[in-house]
Amino acid sequence: MNYLNDLKTIMSINSYTKNKSGVDEVGTIMSIWLEKLNFQKTVHTRELLGNHLLFTSQKKEGIKILLLGHNDTVFPPDTFETVTEDETWIYGPGACDMKGGNIVALEALRNIYKQQGEIFNIDFLLVSDEETGSDDSKFLTASLAPNYDYCFVFEAAGENLEIVTGRKGVGTFTIAIEGKASHAGTSYLKGIDANLEASYKLQKLVALTNIDIGTTVNVGKITGGIGANTISPKCELLIEIRYTTNDERERVLNALNEIVSTSYVAGTQSTLSGGIQRDVMEPNESQTNFIAKLEKITNLKIQTEKRGGVSDANIVASCGVITLDGFGPFGDGDHTLHEKALKSSFKQRIEMMTKILTHYQTHN
Repeated sequence: MNYLNDLKTIMSINSYTKNKSGVDEVGTIMSIWLEKLNFQKTVHTRELLGNHLLFTSQKKEGIKILLLGHNDTVFPPDTFETVTEDETWIYGPGACDMKGGNIVALEALRNIYKQQGEIFNIDFLLVSDEETGSDDSKFLTASLAPNYDYCFVFEAAGENLEIVTGRKGVGTFTIAIEGKASHAGTSYLKGIDANLEASYKLQKLVALTNIDIGTTVNVGKITGGIGANTISPKCELLIEIRYTTNDERERVLNALNEIVSTSYVAGTQSTLSGGIQRDVMEPNESQTNFIAKLEKITNLKIQTEKRGGVSDANIVASCGVITLDGFGPFGDGDHTLHEKALKSSFKQRIEMMTKILTHYQTHN
């Protein structure tokens, strides 16, 4: 299992999203490995972020496939950089999110290259800012997506090696409220209380949550006011929405605009900024049919699940491309100091992906 040594090599490099040199170092090592398989590299250079890398294979008639991963992790330098292992698990930053997944994709490509000496119609995109929302790379990913028939994303597998067919959409917004300051003791009635307006809006926003269908609206941060003796002239609400369907997105966005445009405290004015970060990835019939085809190719029963978290699969799926996620190893503790990946799951995932990609070297 030399691929686990490769995994430890890239895990040992701090690739916190804002650590450009570290992210680029991981990208350089991945480039060396992929260029040995005759992939051609296009570097999308970024000044403050790690560079986004697109690796392209030779093209011929047939199905075009995109493999999608990210090189960045969530841990700043000197916070979590230790890589260890035991008989069952490998521990460390990116073990399952998602350097482990990148290694699954790489090893499957190596297997194909060993078998046939060349690779056709498979490209591999590695972005550098997924952990901070892909605010830069999402435009690149969306521009490339229409070139492909299928996309496989290598975030971690489910506990029973499920793949991911659905992910919530997510948006982040700020409501800025303008009131009017006045002395709370001598001129109380002359003020217009932005904090009071925020309290009304807070209740209206939270009421949009519908747990039964997976919609959540969270006001995660409120900042406002000057001091105890001053009527608050300003207040801001920082809001996250998550939703499982396009219909719910429209319901929440319409209600959000109505809440912003309504002044519950006379004289206040509110403005809305922000937007949808990643749109919803909804399970669909084309996806279901594709999974049935993959089960025949792999001779496996492929279990599926939906997740509340988002990934770059949301972006590609939103472009109309048949997209499946969760092709990395099973892991646990991602985004914590206890992140780990199950060693045995690498073998299953590599074998599965090798069979799938090998099939599409010769079949449409």
